[in-house]
Amino acid sequence: MTKAAEIDIASVSKVYGTTTAVHSISLKIPAGSYCCLLGPSGCGKTTTLRMIAGHETITTGDVLLGNKNVTDLAPAERGTAMMFQSYALFPHLDLVDNVAFSLKMKGIDKETRRAKAMEMLKLMQLEAYASRRPAQLSGGQQQRVALARALITDPEALLLDEPLSALDPFLKVRMRAELKKLQTSLGITFVHVTHSQEEAMALADIVVVMNDGRIEQAAPPRTVFERPATAFVARFMGDHNVISGRVTDKDDTSLTLAVAAGASFSAPADTVEIGQPVDIAIRTDRVTVGAETAAGYGFTGTISNIEYRGSSVKLAVSGAGIEDFTAILSDKVFFAQPVKIGEAIQLSWNAEDVIVLGRPH
Repeated sequence: MTKAAEIDIASVSKVYGTTTAVHSISLKIPAGSYCCLLGPSGCGKTTTLRMIAGHETITTGDVLLGNKNVTDLAPAERGTAMMFQSYALFPHLDLVDNVAFSLKMKGIDKETRRAKAMEMLKLMQLEAYASRRPAQLSGGQQQRVALARALITDPEALLLDEPLSALDPFLKVRMRAELKKLQTSLGITFVHVTHSQEEAMALADIVVVMNDGRIEQAAPPRTVFERPATAFVARFMGDHNVISGRVTDKDDTSLTLAVAAGASFSAPADTVEIGQPVDIAIRTDRVTVGAETAAGYGFTGTISNIEYRGSSVKLAVSGAGIEDFTAILSDKVFFAQPVKIGEAIQLSWNAEDVIVLGRPH
């Protein structure tokens, strides 16, 4: 079952009347990889998935699966299978007939399709429930039936539209592990739409961060986390502080940026010219409290919120023209010298922890 296909999205756009939902995106998803399309509601991720599946027509551009151009093919002719958010199971059919449904549509005889359906239910550890109907199953079990039904056609790529959104938090984590295990054992390409950063980081080999119908960054999860490409990615991933300003000075090794309220910060050298806008990012867990600040690598602010998170404590600080700057401290560090809301506090960071962010294309 290792007939994975590379998916090549070439300059694909989707226009509804006067609204462009997807702006000429290009993306190569390697064969056999787990790819997550990540972004807020309305960013174009589900539309992109539906264009790969053939449930949505492409306005301009092409989708290639392996070396086959599937742009104008019907969904059933593409070699993809889609699992919908709602599962869309047939309430009046038992699990075997639910799973075998697409084979029935293809005219495959009853014995063959039922045997294949049982094989899929076994893969999902549901063979004991074969004669039950969907209403007699838990949410996690229904989801596995929907997966079995999508996989029975031996697709080269499985497309998943927010497959975990209906599950409770504990089941979500368990199903994440199941999906990863399944993808690894089947060896086929998975494309999974989600708005959960945690889900994308846990599952994907490649995370594609989308915003407003465009791709902001497509990279392995660690790269997206360690080196966000744009201010949007840094903010959306949620573990970075973004400082926006204008370049006031620069030399071969560094640049200085000033924020609107007048405070100045230092960053590594970049191609941005003096007078141009620039965004920098500092990871929330790389911020130190109370240490001496090297010029341009910190500021004094007032604590506006404190959240205890068990192993860590999250501080929100405002000052130097920056609203809501976040520092994540280990519980040990915080409780050694606890602080209160309203207190003044000195924050600092190291020069090597400053990332100059690119502008969206």
